Parts: sequence; C-alpha cells; structure tokens
Amino acid sequence: MREFAKDRWALGALIVLIIIFLGIFIGALFLKTSKVMTVDIFAQYNKPGTDGMILGADQGGRDVFKMLILGGRNSLIIGLSITFLMEIIGIIYGIIAGYYGGLVDNIMMRFLDFMLVLPTLMLIIVLVTVIPHYNIWTFILVMAAFYWVGTARLIRSKALSESRKDYISASKTSGTSDLKIMFRELLPNLSSIIIVDATLSLAANIGIEVSLTFLGFGLPNDVPSLGTLIGYATDPDVLTGMPWVWVPASVLILVLCVGISYVGNVLRRTADARQRLG
Repeated sequence: MREFAKDRWALGALIVLIIIFLGIFIGALFLKTSKVMTVDIFAQYNKPGTDGMILGADQGGRDVFKMLILGGRNSLIIGLSITFLMEIIGIIYGIIAGYYGGLVDNIMMRFLDFMLVLPTLMLIIVLVTVIPHYNIWTFILVMAAFYWVGTARLIRSKALSESRKDYISASKTSGTSDLKIMFRELLPNLSSIIIVDATLSLAANIGIEVSLTFLGFGLPNDVPSLGTLIGYATDPDVLTGMPWVWVPASVLILVLCVGISYVGNVLRRTADARQRLG
C-alpha cells in the first residue's frame, strides 16, 4: 500500500483495473453467450443507442457492449490461466535446472533450446485447427504448452547464481533436503523476478489470444472475443464509418495492458527492497 501511495499512476491503474475486472466479471454473470451471439440481420451495424444497444451492433446485429463484456471476460480468463500454468511449469523446471547445475542443467537446457527453435506460432495454429471439439480450455492448454519456455530460462539463470550463495551452502551442510531448499529457501528469493515475468506474461498472453483470434486461429466463432471485434476493422468501410464496432475493444486492450504493466512495477518494487521508492 505504501508503494502504491507513492506512485500515483500505478494507484490510478490499479483502481481502473479493479473497476474493469469487477464490471466484466459481474456483468458476464447476467449474460448468456448463446443469446448474445445470436445473429439479427435487421440490426446490422446499428448505431450506438439504437434499440437499447449502448455501443451499437456489429456485422451480425449483435450487441457490441455485451460482446465486449463477454470477450473481455474470456480474454482475462485465458490470460490469467495461461500465465498461471506457464509460471508453475517454468518455475519448477527452472529451479531444478539452476539448483543442480552441471549435467542435469545441460540436459534440461538442451531440451529448452529445442523448444525455442520450434515455430511456436505455426504449431499453435496447426494444433487449434486439427484438435476436435476445440474450445477455450483447449486453447489455454495449447498456449501454456509452448509459452513456459521463456519463464523457465529466466528462472534458471537467476536460480543458477542464487544457488551458489552461502545460505544455500549452509542449508546443504545442515542436511536440509533439496526439495525444501529449492522451494522454501531459494524460491522466495526469486519472487521479484517471478512477479515481473508473470506481469509481463499476463499482458502478453492477453495480446496473443486477441491476435490469434484476429487472424482467425484463436477462439471458435461462437465464442465472443475482443479479437473478433477488432477484426472488423480490416473492412475499410467499418474502419472509417463504424468506429463503435472496433474502437471499444481496442481501447479496452490498451487500458488492460498498460494498467497491468504499472501495477507490475509496483509489485516488483515491493518484492525487491533495493528498488522501493524512498
């Protein structure tokens, strides 16, 4: 709280994010996806305020405001879920490689090198195309299966230097088990870098989901997404004459990513005493 009080921009970002999160998740409780996604050709591109539509309608006559709420909820759930899974996998993998070092580290790092040279984006596109009964949770698992590699390398590099310090050597000498040393003594000292990585990954994962949906390889067509709304801007007529269709989704993504970055900076300073504001 002291760090937020000293950083007005971060405090403002936190308040805005809380309002957005509450508005999206509470609002989504009163909406049914199948009803919101029902096509009404007679309401095609209705202007804001027409027939009770706050932000107008899209190409299929669907309420843009309701799609924005459901799409925002889906993007946040996807971003949070992918970030949680990739952090868990990356932290465990990175700490083990960095703690043991030597042959164990070499073998584990060669596997990471192999994962890094894979055309990740192309593989994700192929998988989401061929997987039967594809849904939002399938998408989360596919994304998490590839994007934990960067986290693992980051944690490994920090754990490698941290595991050479005196307190780790003292714990080994006293007979403490490797498992306790890694996750009770080493892990807390990696908290600042984990917070930074998780924050940046959250904003990036939201952007990746939106980008893939924009390209047509993200969420299924019957699932609301911010990427679908932004995708309407590829039509020159919609881009110039119907901004109510794509501008709200673009602004929402911008506010989310910038706000998460500001809050992440405060959390990083909180975890690292040397970087706290005076």
